[in-house]
Order: sequence, then structure tokens, then C-alpha cells
Amino acid sequence: MTLRLEDKKEIVASVNQAASGAFSAVVADYRGLTVGQLTTLRQTARQQGVYLRVVRNTLARRAFEGTPFAILNDTLTGPSIIALALSENDMGAAARLLKDFAKDNAKLSIKSAAFDGKLYGADQIDVLATLPNLPTALSMLASVMQAPISKFARLMTALKEQKEESAA
Repeated sequence: MTLRLEDKKEIVASVNQAASGAFSAVVADYRGLTVGQLTTLRQTARQQGVYLRVVRNTLARRAFEGTPFAILNDTLTGPSIIALALSENDMGAAARLLKDFAKDNAKLSIKSAAFDGKLYGADQIDVLATLPNLPTALSMLASVMQAPISKFARLMTALKEQKEESAA
């Protein structure tokens, strides 16, 4: 399918705008997936707030210029699907989406990912996929902050009980 110059500019602008506001990106090879599988992947991506797009590699390279995801340019070979995590509350959503989808669909192979200016290979995708979302991170922080206070309270209770036993 031949794209006109205006269509190409529109695609580059759209991907660039999404990449400029994204927190992480994942590039995968979708060769061998059926239309139904890709439709399911797109629906899941929409539900999770992930920008998902099949883009020609040359257009993706142009779209990534000036963004932190320009480091992905070397992995843009062959058929590529790009997933961008747009939510500040869940920065690992794109990696988690493609990793979970690849479990059920062996034809999808993750090429690489980028987060915070660092390039991660396919074998390191778990680093991004296990990033906690905002509610999980806040609960982890609260439990870490609460631990010293609760230990101090237990210590004070134990001291009080010890003094009561020695006085009796």
C-alpha cells in the first residue's frame, strides 16, 4: 500500500506526539499474528492506556527523533509494532501488555524496550513489566514508612509489660 506524503507526515506527527508524552516504549515483531489476535491486542492496549501502532520503520525513526526513544532506532528492523505507555500512574504498562500477550501468542517476539533514556533488550523486559503502578507503589511506600513506627510501638508495649511484671 502506497502512502502519500501527507499521510506519512500525519503518521510521523501522531507517533511523535504520543512518544513525546510517553514514559516507556516497547518494540516487538508481530510477524505471524492473525488479524483477530492483533485486534485483541489493540483492544487490550486501549483498556490499559497504551498507545499501540504498527508503523513503517523509517517513519518510526523520524517520529522518535527528538524523543527519549530515539535509542530504539537500531531495533526498528522487520515488521515492528510500537507500544508506548502514556500513563504516569503505570509506566510499565506497555512492557506488561506485550509480555502478557506474548505468553499466549508465541508469534509475538519482543525486540527491545526503552525507559528513562536506557535501552533494554528482550531478555530484560521483566525490569519494565514489573514496575509497580501508582497505587501499588504508594502502598509499598506506606508500609515501609509504617514499619519503624509499628516496631517502636511494639517495643514500648513490651517495655510497659516488663515493668508491670517486675513491679508485681
